[in-house]
Amino acid sequence: MRISQSYIILREVRFHAFHGVMPQERKVGADFTVSLRVGVDLSLPAESDDVADTLNYATLYEVVKQQMEIPSQLLEHVAGRIGKAVMDTFPQVTGVDVTLTKLNPPMGADCAGASVELHLINDKTKV
Repeated sequence: MRISQSYIILREVRFHAFHGVMPQERKVGADFTVSLRVGVDLSLPAESDDVADTLNYATLYEVVKQQMEIPSQLLEHVAGRIGKAVMDTFPQVTGVDVTLTKLNPPMGADCAGASVELHLINDKTKV
């Protein structure tokens, strides 16, 4: 057996944060979700059953949490920072898909949220 692609995934992690263009958004905050799909070779931990051989998803969460605590105007900026921080923290990562959603955005529409999605490639790894 050979693993052709593998990922660590965090789905819809919820945060209350202070991102937005409007002053009120930066003052009272809003609810957000972050989903990540992190490309990383998981063939060794699939065999070894040793946590030291994998990318620890609790540490991955802490990286995302730190970036969500820094206020920004644009979701695009926050998502880009999250992707960069993941690759800086885990150099073995080959790529990151980041989806950042603002729940109940202030745009006068009844919707589940407004999102940005970035697909980032770590050009420091061999893909």
